[in-house]
Amino acid sequence: MHSSPVKFLIMVDAGGAMVARLFDANRVHVIDMDASTEEVVDTIEGIAPVHGATGPEWDLALAGHTASERAQAQVYMLAV
Repeated sequence: MHSSPVKFLIMVDAGGAMVARLFDANRVHVIDMDASTEEVVDTIEGIAPVHGATGPEWDLALAGHTASERAQAQVYMLAV
């Protein structure tokens, strides 16, 4: 099965634990990971995040998160 490359990594609180949620360019969910893993740290190294995922483009993708969690999220755009 072929999946689209990951374009966005969002660090967001999910019930008290930080999660790295990965999405493709169309904001389709790919996978979630523990935000403290070495893979996540290496992936975002040197990338400045956008603070907050409150725009309407994230409404569907982050529907399970509260407004507060979305406001505090860190959005990283990855090179594909």
